[in-house]
Amino acid sequence: MNEPVICCRNLHKTYLGPSPVPVLQGVDLEVRAGEHVAIMGRSGSGKSTLLHLLGGLDSATGGEVLIDGNNVKALSESQRGEVRNRTLGFVYQFHHLLPEFSALENVAMPLLIRRTGRDEALRKAAVALGEVGLGERLEHQPGELSGGERQRCAFARAMVTAPACVLADEPTGNLDTQTADEVFEAMLRLSASHGTAFVIVTHDAALAARTERVLELSEGKLRPMRTGADQRG
Repeated sequence: MNEPVICCRNLHKTYLGPSPVPVLQGVDLEVRAGEHVAIMGRSGSGKSTLLHLLGGLDSATGGEVLIDGNNVKALSESQRGEVRNRTLGFVYQFHHLLPEFSALENVAMPLLIRRTGRDEALRKAAVALGEVGLGERLEHQPGELSGGERQRCAFARAMVTAPACVLADEPTGNLDTQTADEVFEAMLRLSASHGTAFVIVTHDAALAARTERVLELSEGKLRPMRTGADQRG
């Protein structure tokens, strides 16, 4: 069986202060290539915190996170950045596109950060935008795109480096039902064509039902709810 592209073991996170707040209390998770996993839970349960820890964007209080076999805790900040850029893509509820740049330039940005040549970066960005149905919108700035187009652009940006796993935090939470479905379809197409795993934090039960595994984060623990196939049935 293939090794997990991202996993955590006995993960703990407590926010310190006058009254420490435990958020994660022993979370275990393994995600393998091409797998789609949805994480659900009430607001404040720690879903976004878990995603940040899985992405190496925050430090755990206890336990460990492995990204492509690399123990995040053992890496320097620069090494963590390299592993993130090489292995992971990120999508958020709000697209975070840079308003002064075109869709093409926004999607090329992760490659330029990698110091890929500009011509090559723009070529790959154009391909990624074409894959999400935005091949005719390359030169449009974010303000000239609809909400669904902006979010598809954000998915293209996350996928342009061919990451092993994309971490998505409420990626359709700001969209109407039809547009959310179109964006999710684009995500599934990209995952199928590239073998990319997705970990999706969502409140949308219908979206979660279309993934292979649905997990619930409650009282600091991650528990299986049911498979997406069970929910669909």
